[in-house]
Amino acid sequence: MNAPAIRTLLVDDEMLARLAIRQALASHDDVVIVGECANAVEARQAMAALDPDLLFLDIRMPGMDGFRLLQGMKRDHLPMVVFATAFGQHALRAFDANAIDYVLKPIDQDRFDQAMARVRRHWRGLHAADGATAAASSPPASPWLQRLSVQQGEHIRVIAAADIDWIRADGNYVHIHAGTTTYLHRESLRHLLGMLDPARFLRIHRGTVVNVDRIHEVHPLFQGSAEVVLQDGTRLNLSRRFRMQARRALGMA
Repeated sequence: MNAPAIRTLLVDDEMLARLAIRQALASHDDVVIVGECANAVEARQAMAALDPDLLFLDIRMPGMDGFRLLQGMKRDHLPMVVFATAFGQHALRAFDANAIDYVLKPIDQDRFDQAMARVRRHWRGLHAADGATAAASSPPASPWLQRLSVQQGEHIRVIAAADIDWIRADGNYVHIHAGTTTYLHRESLRHLLGMLDPARFLRIHRGTVVNVDRIHEVHPLFQGSAEVVLQDGTRLNLSRRFRMQARRALGMA
């Protein structure tokens, strides 16, 4: 079953900025713009009345800024949020606020489309449970992430999930190891893990996830910990906290 249309609210004090986002959204047929707001007070009222699924939110606005708007709302009632701003120095704070993405003005269509791809993956994940109840004759597509787009210099590199060897957390970023290349990707490990197939990707440490197909050996160590050796010789710590989960995933006695 396909996910429903994404009901979207635009919040920016500049009319031309809202128009630019409208134009950038024109090629996204699964998005419906339900309203526009010029400040945070209007946005709070519109969110209560319209219950949007997605918020394109400016940061610097007269009166209440975008961060204060979100801080005043319950987390379980927040829509998906993409910050759209001319100020790049707020990026880390935006991800601390659980934003899906952060795009800079003036809007670059390719970068905007990348943000929408992330929104769409998250949106489909939210509706994966509904898709699981579809008729057996028409099973839904896999809700798990099949490809990942990462920024590499001025280019976007597309990585197949199956090609990922292991992932290490680094605050609001992750280091993705695929073959001989390591990519720095702006995504929290917790959020990324929620999109990856749990049958393929195994958490072996608070900050480490590994592709089970790359595991070659497991070496028991002292006090219940262990060491995971990958096919390329990489050695990773398997903490006691995740050892039982690893035993089940790897069929260990």
